[in-house]
Amino acid sequence: MKLVYTAPTMFMVAHIRNLLDAEGIACHVRNEFLSAGAGELPPTEVWPEVWVVEDTQAERARRLIAEATKDSGAEPGQSWRCQACAEELDGNFAQCWKCGALRTDT
Repeated sequence: MKLVYTAPTMFMVAHIRNLLDAEGIACHVRNEFLSAGAGELPPTEVWPEVWVVEDTQAERARRLIAEATKDSGAEPGQSWRCQACAEELDGNFAQCWKCGALRTDT
């Protein structure tokens, strides 16, 4: 198993876990309930983590995570059109709500 992502909130970790699951990459979340130790332990040591089961999928997982977490550079309120399904979306979305395609016009 290899560590591919960590974040201060379970919200972001759960999002990444769902993203990897949707791409067929088996993964586990560690430190899910360790936040109670914050203060006694260094803060980054208690952050939840996403680990991929198959080491060979770690690089692909990291690329997907980088794409999903990159800043789209869009101004809030500046709309964009999905290149996959032509849906009109608000600028604060980096992924199409209709088809799931990631924004590519950055």
